[in-house]
Amino acid sequence: MNLWRWLTTPDPAPGFTAGKMLKLTVRVMLFALVATLLSGLLQLTPLKDTLNTWWGSLLFVLLLYIPAARFLTMDTFAPRRPVATPGTGAKGAAAKGSSAQRRKERNRYAGVRKGAPKYGGRR
Repeated sequence: MNLWRWLTTPDPAPGFTAGKMLKLTVRVMLFALVATLLSGLLQLTPLKDTLNTWWGSLLFVLLLYIPAARFLTMDTFAPRRPVATPGTGAKGAAAKGSSAQRRKERNRYAGVRKGAPKYGGRR
């Protein structure tokens, strides 16, 4: 497996494993390297006076970090649920039952029950 695929493939294991921490460290180091190189290159342009202000540095960091945020936080959050294939899950299990079970499941939410009378009922 090549390095880029290893970095961009989320790890389905729960929690922060050693592999996830290594990936996160490599991603942060790559981000810092890219940020340093871009900052150094921009210092050679007429934008260096702007980048040396607090708001110029803020704009630079935001313009660089927002696109990279998804790459940096790939393994931080829980993995998405797998997409259910037809024939699995609650609906698939109910569909395999008898016609009475299917009818019962279909009619389960057919109507809406009336709530309590508003404002004390009749007057």
